[in-house]
Amino acid sequence: MMLHQDETPVDEGIVRALLTDQRPEWAALPLTPAGAGTDNTMYRLGDDLLVRLPRTAEKAGALRKEQLWLPRLAPLLPYPVPEPLHAGTPTTAFPLPWSVQRWIHGDEVGPGTVRDWAALGADLAVFVRHLHAADLLGATRADALSGYRGGSLHPCDTWVSAALDDCRSRIGDETDVDTLHRLWRDALTLPEPAGRHVWLHTDLKPTNVLARDGRLCAVIDFGGLTVGFPDAEHAPIWDLPPPARHAYREALGVDDVTWARARAWALGVAASGVSYYWHTFPAFVAECRNRLREILADAG
Repeated sequence: MMLHQDETPVDEGIVRALLTDQRPEWAALPLTPAGAGTDNTMYRLGDDLLVRLPRTAEKAGALRKEQLWLPRLAPLLPYPVPEPLHAGTPTTAFPLPWSVQRWIHGDEVGPGTVRDWAALGADLAVFVRHLHAADLLGATRADALSGYRGGSLHPCDTWVSAALDDCRSRIGDETDVDTLHRLWRDALTLPEPAGRHVWLHTDLKPTNVLARDGRLCAVIDFGGLTVGFPDAEHAPIWDLPPPARHAYREALGVDDVTWARARAWALGVAASGVSYYWHTFPAFVAECRNRLREILADAG
């Protein structure tokens, strides 16, 4: 499934060749598809390893961030995070960096894996509190750590407004896009975020949060790791049921203005997802549409 025009193709044969060339001790282990997101294609390697391969050259920088920062952040966090084991180098067959991490046992959070959504929301708040309190370890909001989700809403207005206009033609018959646009415009009038910069995961959606025995057990995919203001960190909470969302907000004590900016981030990213992936990634579009429904339900 190709999602981007400049995507680098990959298959099991290419992964085997990479392993044979760079980590021959792993090359004979069982290899099975382990999902594909908007940034990476993944294969489970044996019982204990995960191979991550970026879809495009632009996405490759995210793996480098994980390889550099996760070993240093992991001791500061209350839940397990990915452990990079091998920084793969480009080859003729696959001309991008790639990565092998330790496999984390757990399931994506969802109705079949979470027993108590309020407890899950509180658990996630514990993770976010620790991440945002973690020492920056000399990192600054620059270069690879300057992702747009750590900054102001205003520079995103052009593409968010265009995405909302596109949503009007695609899902306007079932979604109150006018209210979404109003919520976005209202957020642009709010005071700019202030305070110190913190570490941000930026993509704490259900596919990146793992559960075991009904409770949060790990957080994965730090490709969007950024240093900046925390508003957008809260955006994926609209992907979870209301009890999780309410418990999360209460545990963190998020004020009304920050929550309104977080909601704007949530709807902006979701509208963009509907627009960009409409023809190529229907499962992700469905996630984005559900987020927009939750935002409207809250606003109503």
